[in-house]
Amino acid sequence: MQLQVMNSPFNQEQADLLNRLLPTLTESQKIWLSGYIAASQTVSAVAEITQGNQVSELPAATTAQTISKEVTILFGSQTGNAQSLANKAGKTLEESGFKVTVSSMNDFKPNNLKKVKNLLILVSTHGEGDPPDNALSFHEFLHGRRAPKLEDLRFSVLSLGDSSYEFFCQTGKEFDEKLEELGGTRLYPRVDCDLDFDEPAAEWIGGVLSNLSDAQEVSLTTSVNADTQQVGESTYSRTNPFRAEVLENLNLNGRGSNKETRHIELSLEGSGLTYEPGDSLGIYPENDPELVDLLLSELKWNPEEKVKVNKQGDVRSLKEALTTQFEITVLTKPFLQKAAELSSNEKLKELVSSGNEEQLKSYLDGRDLLDLVRDFGPWNVSAEEFVAILRKMPARLYSIASSIQANPEEVHLTIGAVRYGAHGRERKGVCSILCAERLQPGDTLPVFIQHNQNFKLPEDPSTPIIMVGPGTGIAPFRSFMQEREEIGADGKAWLFFGDQHFVTDFLYQTEWQKWVKDGVLTKMDVAFSRDTESKVYVQHRMLEHSKELFDWIQAGAAFYVCGDEKHMAHDVHQTLIEIFEKEGRMTREEAEAYLADMQQQKRYQRDVY
Repeated sequence: MQLQVMNSPFNQEQADLLNRLLPTLTESQKIWLSGYIAASQTVSAVAEITQGNQVSELPAATTAQTISKEVTILFGSQTGNAQSLANKAGKTLEESGFKVTVSSMNDFKPNNLKKVKNLLILVSTHGEGDPPDNALSFHEFLHGRRAPKLEDLRFSVLSLGDSSYEFFCQTGKEFDEKLEELGGTRLYPRVDCDLDFDEPAAEWIGGVLSNLSDAQEVSLTTSVNADTQQVGESTYSRTNPFRAEVLENLNLNGRGSNKETRHIELSLEGSGLTYEPGDSLGIYPENDPELVDLLLSELKWNPEEKVKVNKQGDVRSLKEALTTQFEITVLTKPFLQKAAELSSNEKLKELVSSGNEEQLKSYLDGRDLLDLVRDFGPWNVSAEEFVAILRKMPARLYSIASSIQANPEEVHLTIGAVRYGAHGRERKGVCSILCAERLQPGDTLPVFIQHNQNFKLPEDPSTPIIMVGPGTGIAPFRSFMQEREEIGADGKAWLFFGDQHFVTDFLYQTEWQKWVKDGVLTKMDVAFSRDTESKVYVQHRMLEHSKELFDWIQAGAAFYVCGDEKHMAHDVHQTLIEIFEKEGRMTREEAEAYLADMQQQKRYQRDVY
């Protein structure tokens, strides 16, 4: 749209300048600019009132907006995404003249909330709508009777989630609603992000910045979309992954096992990427070419037709787009709602209509894009219209199974191959089966490091550690042991490992036995559930050694859990409480409080999925 002089307050020179500038601006910059202009008007109004010595008549909200330059940013993060974005937001605001405090919700003293004038919340949603571990205590405080009135607070929430889950961004929504209920005022509307969160997060930071900004102090050149980079940091990141060469790809399970677990070694040479034990590696996978071909055959579109794959207008062939750019193995409620708008199929429209939530939930479970195309075709839209509603291919995160101290310029992974049947078809995990069936030494994978400060070894290497990691949950503990061996840590270490069969499924068996022999690992207890008449799991081994385990914890040991959240981690959590009740002679409430205190002290950490 061109600005015309005849219907605007601008002269020809100003109009020409604006017409050249506006098309070059991103959405974030436009949002920022609108806030900048609004702030300019506020500053002018304040100046006029101040000159007349009538500052006391200024509305309270305006006074807070123009005076307070302090911003508190709190994050609740399980895998590190919310923390990374919080740090980025903090740096952006600091560069614009704000005094910023960035803190984990776990480290923030709730009683200080009343003193905060500008609050930014960045939080993920975990499991079935639950807060991440380091947000639990703050979430409980804010929703409890001790939460203060917050009439002077201005806030904004960035919520991270996965729209394939029923309670999408639930924790962020709860924080947003509660802060308003307590009297706070939104300085920018809540933004709910799916797995592809970079663009909406950048727009949120831009919007927050524009509404916080004082027109006299903020530079128009501030960028919120660029990754901030310190001297010496790698240029590779989540938005600019490194192509890592595959050095090894081995099956860890023995012949006859019901499982296939791949040990993959990748080269980071030349990347500048580094990591710590407890961090994860992100991989951008490609879809199964057989599934892509079936989809193209069903849709009857030309595989070589060019389609746009992002807002920047980049184009790919339809086949390449479906292979590398978009998710085709998971259906979500938002996607089906968009698909219904493109379709004339009445059954699909009925499925997504109000009142049919249970039927929709049932349909989504275990189905993919091919199911949708077959069930509700034909699709009388263009290929580009269709791919425009698809979700971007999300990265898959895997706990790193190596120490960079022990393996310079390498990173190792432990990946379980996912295969299952559903709705009359065999299904395959996108990344795990790429690794199991199609990835060869010499191939490359686009990767990035996901730092996770919520799953870290104790700073003091003499601190005892207890590790519970059945199945592929063993991965980060291999990195822990390699690191502790490399630095000569003298703290005791105890491993609980479990799987189906001792003979075929004892992952990294010889390494663990060597660490026990060398004294790097003090104790190891294993549970192989299919080798005994009654199934024995890691929590049963914990109970068998409850007194010694409690003694370790009383002596200051840090307790770590990695693996399945819904069953294993939940059972381990409950078992810990039972042990505290029994060995510490505590009530249920005292045992739960003891465990919560361990979590607050970072002595109880979980990497669960």
